[in-house]
Order: sequence, then C-alpha cells, then structure tokens
Amino acid sequence: MSKRRYYLEDRALDDAIARFEAAIARTGGLRPLDSETIPLAAARGRITAAPVWAARSVPHYHAAAMDGIAVRAAATAGATESSPLQLTLGEQVVWVDTGDPMPPGTDAVVMAENVQVLDEMTVAINAAVAPWQHVRPLGEDIVATELIVAEGVVLRPVDLGAIAAAGYATVTVRRRPRVAIIPTGTELITPEAAAAREAAGQPVQPGEIIEFNSLILAGMVEEWGGLPTRMPPVPDRQDLLRAAVTEAIAHHDVIVINAGSSAGSEDYTATIIAELGEVAVHGVAIRPGHPVILGIAGGKPAFGLPGYPVSAALTAELFLRPLLYRLQGLTPPARPKVTAHISRKLLSPMGEDEFVRVTLGRVDGRLIATPLSRGAGVVTSLIRADGIAHIPRFSEGLHAGAEVTVELLRPQAEIEATIVAIGSHDLALDLLAGYLQRAGTGRRLSSANVGSFGGLMALKRRDAHLAGIHLLDEETGEYNVSYVRRYLPDEEIVLVHLANREQGFLVAPGNPLGLSTLHDLTRPGVRFVNRQRGSGTRVLLDYQLRQAGIDPGAITGYEREEFTHMAVAAAVQSGAADVGLGIRAAAQALGLTFIPLFSEQYDLAIPRRHWESDLLAPLRQMLFDPAYRSAVEALGGYDVSRMGEAQR
Repeated sequence: MSKRRYYLEDRALDDAIARFEAAIARTGGLRPLDSETIPLAAARGRITAAPVWAARSVPHYHAAAMDGIAVRAAATAGATESSPLQLTLGEQVVWVDTGDPMPPGTDAVVMAENVQVLDEMTVAINAAVAPWQHVRPLGEDIVATELIVAEGVVLRPVDLGAIAAAGYATVTVRRRPRVAIIPTGTELITPEAAAAREAAGQPVQPGEIIEFNSLILAGMVEEWGGLPTRMPPVPDRQDLLRAAVTEAIAHHDVIVINAGSSAGSEDYTATIIAELGEVAVHGVAIRPGHPVILGIAGGKPAFGLPGYPVSAALTAELFLRPLLYRLQGLTPPARPKVTAHISRKLLSPMGEDEFVRVTLGRVDGRLIATPLSRGAGVVTSLIRADGIAHIPRFSEGLHAGAEVTVELLRPQAEIEATIVAIGSHDLALDLLAGYLQRAGTGRRLSSANVGSFGGLMALKRRDAHLAGIHLLDEETGEYNVSYVRRYLPDEEIVLVHLANREQGFLVAPGNPLGLSTLHDLTRPGVRFVNRQRGSGTRVLLDYQLRQAGIDPGAITGYEREEFTHMAVAAAVQSGAADVGLGIRAAAQALGLTFIPLFSEQYDLAIPRRHWESDLLAPLRQMLFDPAYRSAVEALGGYDVSRMGEAQR
C-alpha cells in the first residue's frame, strides 16, 4: 500500500508567495509575455506592448471648424450688425462646410449665421473675424511623432479612436496569458452531460458531482486578462492526469489543476507537478484554501487549487490573479477597502490568515459586515458576498461590533443603498429582494438568516434595518408584540405584517411513514430534523410539544439543527431525515409532501426611524404591489391579505 502524502509544509501567506515567485523567477517566467499585433477593432481591453507614436498629424491640413465662408481675416475688418460689409465670392471668399480644407490665401471662417446672400456673387457679413478664428490648424489635436499611448496601457475605446486618427489600423499588444484549467475527479460530470441525462429521465446520482469550478475559474481568468481553456474532467488516475498536464504545458502559459491537492489516496496533483518540475509550496496557512499547491511544471507556473469552490476561488485570487497581471506587464488593480463593524462574534484559528465573505450595509451611520457561511463548499457565499474580511494570522477572531477591514467586491454605491435584514428566514423575503431589483428601485435587500431572536438582538445592536420574526407568546397566544417590548424596550418599533403562513411536517412524497401528529415524531425509526434555537419555528415546536406533553428527548434527531426552511426541506429530500417542521412553500419548492399543523404570523420588526426613511420607501411601496403579493401567494401556504399593515 502506498504511503499517504501530507502537506509538504504549512507556510505563512507572505512566505508562500515569496517562495512561489522565486521558483517562477528561476525559470524566467516573471517577465511579461511576448507581443502580437492585432486589428484595432479587437484591441479594447488589451495592454500595449510598445508606445504608439503618431504617424500623422490630426488634422493633417488646415480645416474649417464651422459652416460659412472662408476669408482673409483682414478683409472683414469693420463689419458689424449695424454696418454690414459686402464681399465678392472668389478665390479668397469661398463657401466651406465644417471639415473642408481651407482654400489657399484664407485664414478664417465667418459663420453661416453671420452671412447674408445678396446675389450669386455677393454676400454681406455682419461680424468681423480674427486670424484663424473658426479654423482647426494642422496638428491642432495631434502632431506627427507625438506620443499617443504609452506602453503598458489598458486600451479604452477612446484610445483606439486616437490611434486610428494617428494613422494606424493595428496595434501591438501583450499576448494574453493562456491558462489551462484541468478539473480532476472520477465523480465529476459536466453541466452539459448532466442536463442531457436529466432530459432523458436519468437524474444525477448520489456521489456524482456537477463540475462547475472550471466555469468560475475561467470567468475569473478572463476578468484578469487571461485566455482560459476549460479541459475535460480527468478521472482520479495518475497516468491520465500526467497526460493531461503534459498536453496543457505544450499549449499554455499557466497550468491550473483543480482538486486533488490534499492528502487523499487519490490526490495526485502534487506528485504530478513534482515529476514535471518543482513543488515550491504545498500547504499555506490560510482558511479556506489550506491545501493549495504552488509550483512549476514543464517550466510553466502550475497551481493545484483545492476542489471546494470557495477555496478554489480564494486561492485563485491570492496566487493566480497577481501572476496573470504580471505576465501582462501590469500591477493588479487594488480593490477599494472599507472599515466595517462585524455583526456577530467570529472565532478564527490562531495560526491561519482567514478570509471571511460578508454582506455589507450602512445602518445608523455605521457600515455593518454580516458574515456569510464559512463553509469551503458553499458556492452561494460567492454569489452573495459584498466583500472579504481578512482576519490576520495569530488573531483569535473578532468580537461582535469590532472593526474589520473589508475588501469590496461590489460598488460602494450599491452597498450604501442596501437594506439590511437579519432574522428569521422566509422565502417571501427572498422574493422581495428580487422584486426590488426588478422594479429598478435602486435598493438592494440583503438577508442574513439567524432566527427571530437573533434578528431582535441585531436590532438591539443597531446592526440591521429590519428583522423578520414569528415568535409565539405562550401565555397570550399573541405573536411578536411581547418579545419586541421585552427585548427592545427603548426602541420605537413598527411591526409590519408580511404574511400568515402554514407550518407543518415536510415529508417524502406521499408521506410513506404516515406521519400526521406531533406524537408520531416519537415513533421508533422516525428521524427528525430541527430548526436552530432562537428561531420562531423552534419556539413554536417547543411550545406545541409542551402542550401535547411530549418529551423532546423522545424524538430522534431533535438535536440536529438547520438554519433555514429550505435546509430542512433539503435534509428530508436527500433522505438524511424523514421529517422536519417548516413552511408549505419549502415543501412545494422541493417536491415534498406537506402535512399542515399550525398557522403562524410572520412580521417585520422595523425601528420607526428606518420604516419612515427614504431608504425603505421602495420596500413600503412593494408590500402593496399586486404582482409581489400574487408571487408570494404562489409560493404556497401564504395568506397576504394583511400584508403591509403596520402596528405601532
């Protein structure tokens, strides 16, 4: 049995970068790539490989700058509105249009509106002109041999126009780095193959993974000026991976192998790179992305990026991005950074630089950063992230409210127009975010799902504009009011009704176990999946269990927690659980059977200063929009008849 390979090292980020650059430098691979000459029409966004000097002047002749008559300026002296001057058309008094060459012996243009035609040969002018007035002299814009665009410039449309005007149809630019992206894994299938199988009634099987990392990485490479090639997935065989890498080396400048970088028995990336060159770094003290490989294969920079999408994206940002810019003779453009306040406590490993994706929004004058899921495989965190917060190595993390530096992934203007919602998850809120965008309101709704109690605490800390809550008062049977009074006594809160919704069992299609009451949860062999403590659904369940005299300890799976209704539905759909408590819309979305049990009230708790603000004005209007209300009803299990009612 072969000996399992573990990380060669666990290097600090700065040290890893230095070692990798030194390895590339030994091959001469840090110099900008060679050049190519291309048509101007194909050159936008490319980088000039040499200065562009004007081959001709612009304009290359004395040109009329106005419609009118070309004249000798001296011949117009004394002309005024009250005392027009008559001129005879001829060699030195000639009609011209804008852009026409100036006739010999003329040095000015009288605008047409100052010229009156008296007969075929005679005109009168009511304004004198000075020499070279309304004339564009030769070289006014560009003089031949003048520098038009320097070397190392990213060509804009206006640059292309100037180069064309200066006498060229082509331009010499840096060649785009050719990047081979090689996905690895026997379990991988392409999106195209998956779609074809689904169309044929052959769904993707457990254990099969749709390969999408190469789409993400290829898009990033294009954004950074590279020319990506997505190669077919390579099964977990050392000989096949070696052949794929060898082929890629022959036609590309940079090699990216995705997955197989860790310590598994079928992780061959480090071995192949070492066989074909040198492994400079295997294992960097970062999270996510710990097992990244940096090396040289066949004299070309080679990367072994982890298979999880968030890890792959981050390591590409840290190591591949600067290399591609350098190969084009550029410095990577720095992204804007802001200082924000973290919305909840974050623990971080002492020995690693951690990069946490966050959503951002300004609440009561402070920029609030709300951490997204830190799982390396959570691709939705890539979609939703507004920025990346860096927690430095040897830091234990951040306390709630602490300042953190965030590198922006989204324009700051969008962040300033963001409505921050923290609280209980609901599909109607997800839908609301889309309707606000679709209506062109200029507002963006960012939601973080932490449960109803977590939402109230976020309002208390002034970390959110609103919180979705559905908390049942066990003594009064009333929803939400008593909790707002208890936890936010010093805040003037408006409770805005969003919907009444059904809660019930989410079970496999057809309800094969015949579940119908809470007592059925205690039956042997029934596996339950719960919501997290502090969520309104958990409060409702615990209340109903007490009312029914059921011991939670008798429910298998009571301690297993998920943070959203959709996560509960997914657990049931996958077979990891037999039943969960959730809303009808979640069951409907994933094709599950729904067993209705309760009706509950879902409200938005909003401080009055936010409810009445300009920022939330589009949201206030959207709650009364018939199209939005109909869309919420179509989710299933929602009563929107009182949507938008405000209780102060």
